Amino acid sequence: MKPKDRLPVALLTLLVVMCVATVWAPPAGRASWALEVVPGLLAVFAMVAVYRRFRMSNMVYVGALVQMLILIYGGYYTYAKTPLGHWAMEVFHLSRNHYDRVGHFALGVVPTLATRELLLRTSPLKRGKWLAFLTFCVAFAIGAFWELLEWWTTLMVAGDVGTAFLGTQGDEWDAQADMMWVGIGAIVVLLFLPRMHDKSLVSAQAA
Repeated sequence: MKPKDRLPVALLTLLVVMCVATVWAPPAGRASWALEVVPGLLAVFAMVAVYRRFRMSNMVYVGALVQMLILIYGGYYTYAKTPLGHWAMEVFHLSRNHYDRVGHFALGVVPTLATRELLLRTSPLKRGKWLAFLTFCVAFAIGAFWELLEWWTTLMVAGDVGTAFLGTQGDEWDAQADMMWVGIGAIVVLLFLPRMHDKSLVSAQAA
C-alpha cells in the first residue's frame, strides 16, 4: 500500500466497521437507519469509485468520515432521540433535541470543502470572492435539496419511520432552520478553513 493511500483506507475501514456494528439492531429500526445513512454511503461510494483518477485531499476524506459518523448516530437512534441531544437538552435547558442541527451544520461543512476542491481543480476559477460565492451556492443548494428529499420521503414512507426521518419535532420552521445551519457550516469553512484546506490539497496533489 502506498503511503498516500493509508489514511483513506483506514477511514474507509472504520466506516465499514461502524456500519456493520450499527445496522444489525438499531433502536430506531433498520428502515430508519437506511434512510439516514444510505444517502451518505452513496457519496462515499462515488469517492471510492473515482479515487484512482481523482484522489481528493485528506481534509475532505476526514470530513466525510465525521459526517458519516454523525449520520450513523442519528440513524441509529433517530435524530429526535439521540442520547447526546437529550443530554444537551438537560444541560442547556433546550426545548427540543437539537442533534439534527449538528447534522445540517456538517452538511454545510463537508460539501463546501468538496465543492471548493472540485472547482479549484477542474474549473478556471481561482481563489477569491467568486470561488467562495459559487462554492457557497452549491453547498446551500445541496442542503436545500436534502430538505426536499426529506419532504418527498415523508410522503412516500408512511408511519413513524417517515415522521422520524423528517424530524421536525413539532417545529413548523424546521426546514428553514436546517438550511440556516447548512449556510452557517458553509460560511465557517469559507471564512476560517481555506488555508488549512489549501495545505491539505497541495499535500494530496504532491503525494
